[in-house]
Amino acid sequence: MTTTTTLAPLVITGCGVVSPAGVGLEALADMVNGTVNGTVNGTVNGIEGGHQPGEAELEAIGGEFPPVPLAATPDFRAEEHLEGKGVRSLDRTTRLALVASALALSGLGTPLADRDRARTGVVMGTSTGSVRSSSEFSRETLVREKPYLVRANHFPPSVMNFCASQIAIRNSLRGVNATIADGRISGLAAVRYARNAIAQGHVDRALVGAVEELCPQSAWGWYLSDALARDAAVGEGAAVFVVETPEGAAASGRTPLAELLACEVGTMGMSGLRRGMAVCVGRALERSGVSAESITTVSLGATGLRGLRAAEEDGVRAALGGLPPHRIRTADVMGESFSASGSLQIAALLAAWRPRDGAVGPVALVTSVGDDGNVGCLVVRRAAS
Repeated sequence: MTTTTTLAPLVITGCGVVSPAGVGLEALADMVNGTVNGTVNGTVNGIEGGHQPGEAELEAIGGEFPPVPLAATPDFRAEEHLEGKGVRSLDRTTRLALVASALALSGLGTPLADRDRARTGVVMGTSTGSVRSSSEFSRETLVREKPYLVRANHFPPSVMNFCASQIAIRNSLRGVNATIADGRISGLAAVRYARNAIAQGHVDRALVGAVEELCPQSAWGWYLSDALARDAAVGEGAAVFVVETPEGAAASGRTPLAELLACEVGTMGMSGLRRGMAVCVGRALERSGVSAESITTVSLGATGLRGLRAAEEDGVRAALGGLPPHRIRTADVMGESFSASGSLQIAALLAAWRPRDGAVGPVALVTSVGDDGNVGCLVVRRAAS
């Protein structure tokens, strides 16, 4: 008989988010608190279900988009939130993540000391890095005159780990630097990677999150694949968290926003998604020491994806004995943000917990499933008052 070890929790002490709700957790709270249980109460930025960019915003993003709903970060100007030169020349993926990281670090109150920065890592989830950058650089190798005179400044952001590297460089973070490319579960896989890095003593804390940019290339991919429901929007966003041990937070005088309990990810194959999700959730509950009855809220990821929503819900039902009474579907209002979805789901929980008398209970489950057969889940507990 095997005995499962209950994992010691980590805590979130800082959170930064950039999404179609706007910049910051407050903007997300206004959106999420009207969408618990999947119903949209009112509109956000004048558009129900997210921010449909106008002509000027689409022109700023650049390129020709397909005829699908879009959810973009409204009036996003990274230079208003970041210090230093060269911000405008960065790709949109990196700018989104840098702003989210800056917000997460500023939420700590007191800046990290230099010795703390040496022990702080960066773990970012992504799909392929900047889809636009890699696509445009690859195209130039085909259309430019021989000997393929591609523009050299287009190469760096086409590399998958460029974003995580920029976060570390601009914030002088010298710990583990990792990029996790795991499709839709990238955000949760990043949490698991960071937990291992902290548990094994490689770092004391880490900036953990995921990012996805809105660009014509990915929007056309969603449109031509017909993978999204007809009314589902293609979105974007970045959510980054400062994650550390409770002891480390207490020693530095930082107040936790939430506890990260067990995080499980796995590859089950498309034929076993329902069972895989149930096994994943059951394992996370066991390793976190939380009963199924304690879960009163679930943040579901597969909202607008054809064929995945039912599998995700069935797996949760099988593990918990039914869907919890409170359900948050961030993609309903922020669009399909692919690799950033898991991190945005965590941020949505933090936003929903801001009013202490709100309907969302103190222990929640975040779930994610991809059409590559990957599943992931995270048990999160609201920090004590």
